[in-house]
Amino acid sequence: MSSYKIKKTIGDTSWLVHDRFGMFIHFGIYALPARSEWIKTMEKIPQSKYDIYFNHFNPDMFDARDWARKAKEAGMKYAILTTKHHDGFCLFDSKYTDYCVTNTPFKRDIVKEYVEAFREAGLKIGLYYSVIDWHHPHFAIDGIHPLRDDPNAEALDKGRDMKIYAKYMRNQVTELLTNYGKIDVLWYDFSYSTPDYVRFLAFDKGNPPPRPYPLPWMQHGGTKGPEVLESETLMELTRRLQPGIIVNNRLGIPGDTSTPEQTTLTDWPKDKITGEKLVWEGCHTFSGSWGYFRDETTWKTPKMLIDLLIKAVAFGGNLLMNVGPTSRGCFDPRADDSLKVYANWMKYNSRSIYGCTMADSEFTATQGTLLTQSEDGRRLYIHILDYPFKKLYFKGLDCKIEYTQFLNDGSEVLYTSDGKGGVYFELPIKPPFEINPVIEIFLK
Repeated sequence: MSSYKIKKTIGDTSWLVHDRFGMFIHFGIYALPARSEWIKTMEKIPQSKYDIYFNHFNPDMFDARDWARKAKEAGMKYAILTTKHHDGFCLFDSKYTDYCVTNTPFKRDIVKEYVEAFREAGLKIGLYYSVIDWHHPHFAIDGIHPLRDDPNAEALDKGRDMKIYAKYMRNQVTELLTNYGKIDVLWYDFSYSTPDYVRFLAFDKGNPPPRPYPLPWMQHGGTKGPEVLESETLMELTRRLQPGIIVNNRLGIPGDTSTPEQTTLTDWPKDKITGEKLVWEGCHTFSGSWGYFRDETTWKTPKMLIDLLIKAVAFGGNLLMNVGPTSRGCFDPRADDSLKVYANWMKYNSRSIYGCTMADSEFTATQGTLLTQSEDGRRLYIHILDYPFKKLYFKGLDCKIEYTQFLNDGSEVLYTSDGKGGVYFELPIKPPFEINPVIEIFLK
């Protein structure tokens, strides 16, 4: 059994740390301009002009069962859908705003169809909810708000009451957690307690803020920390409505999961006070954008995609890989191709991912490899990221091996001892699997 001391969680994370692989789905009216989900603030679009996308939102090719089928084929075990992103548009029918999908030409409740289809496919259900809202009249203007440089921004901000907005959030979360049955994950995004938030995503694409923030008139120093958002109350509501639900750490208060974004870790993240290992989930995109971005060109190669999954599990974490559907409601062909990469690899190698975690400290990866190990400790997996010529050397494995095989086809992998506790695995000159072949070791 794994001997790692992991920080206890309130939500039921047992299934999460077993399943390891999920699908993130960023979908909203920002799919129409197709220039990033942050376009409203990046281009400082006023609501009167942004409404054109609301008025024309009609994803006629949307098929939740097709989404679920592709997620399942890719080996994903759960999904997280954006019910409301920072622009405030809701993919569900809410009685607290008219700014929702049922008032667009499409009219259907997308969250409802998503939940039903993914649940039918046997996938766990996650909902994303942004605590930022550039549409709500009481969300105070700050340094990442689309109105930040409006000549009348200070006047427009007067009278905005974040307490009214905080209640609005709780009302909507109540809808999400009572109208759609059991919800397994609520993924909040995101509080910011210091002016450092100006370094975030909205300005990481060559569009820096024109002047330092916050400005003197901005409420709460231009921040949206847990006190302003009333995060403790929101968290209590979440857990009361759905006992056992997993909640992430982006309300600015402790949650069940840590959620590093667009980065690969080189060690298992730990609690800063106790040193206990955290339950964590890295979230990534196929390209450089979360929402559909027609002209974005930094799409990851097949090997990069598989590397991300292996690296997450090798350091005790999960991978949440994002898809941004087009405005017609289907996946971009490039996203479909990326999902097929996972489908092909996971078909043969999923045993090294599901129910696996970081290998025990007695095992050390050779350069060009990463290790995962089954939670019961009985199987060790060598992920060969850089395939060597004929031989692969590992220290400390002699006398611990019962049997070895390539995982993709179950063919035996021979090895010889160096007489010093190490072994040389005898490898075919040509890799037996196109991307990152896996050696499965049955331990004594």
